[in-house]
Amino acid sequence: MPKTEEILALPLWINGHAYLTMAPAFFDVRDARSGEVRRRTPLGGALETQAAVDAAVNAAPVWSAAPKAALLDALADTLTHYRDHFAGLLAEESGLDATEAISEVDEATRALREATVGPTPGGVVAIVGDFSAPFLAPLRHAIPALLAGATVVVKPSPKAPSTLFALAELTARCGFPGGVFNILHGDLAAVEALCANPLVTEIRFAGDPALGGSIAAIAARHEKPFAT
Repeated sequence: MPKTEEILALPLWINGHAYLTMAPAFFDVRDARSGEVRRRTPLGGALETQAAVDAAVNAAPVWSAAPKAALLDALADTLTHYRDHFAGLLAEESGLDATEAISEVDEATRALREATVGPTPGGVVAIVGDFSAPFLAPLRHAIPALLAGATVVVKPSPKAPSTLFALAELTARCGFPGGVFNILHGDLAAVEALCANPLVTEIRFAGDPALGGSIAAIAARHEKPFAT
């Protein structure tokens, strides 16, 4: 097994570029098949959360005038080009077999192409994912919010963060304005910071109902709208 200092720490994605942070703690991302540590997820807190939310707020005026459907379609085209890479990341981190991983990437591509505006309060929507649904489920929350004009801060599962981070990289290649699609790594401390932030309009959760209940309780304590 490689030494800890040799294992890549995955950056956050804030304001259209990789964002490095000296997080107080990291989570080891293991290959679900071999158990080998592949990368490390920084567990951000209030400072990282504020940076991501500020970027999303600042991007809102530009995003409101952007050709949203066309950009989502361009993202679908680019995701198709990197289909095998994304499926490989999913299989590695979540334990899906190759067929299941390919199917999830294909479904994500269809979701981007068939995007429709969903109910959203606008502003900044925070989306929390978990290990049971690390890629497609958070994306299904993000797409209608983006199409409706909201900007998003996505907090992936620290166990399986790579596909959403890679998708954020693709948004930059496709011409998305910086700050529209942000990735915040962290655990419940990051969720707490998102719920406490007055600039976040709504918290959405995608994943296991038990964890969703815990996040709903945090949102309720901060009187933050919550949806699944």
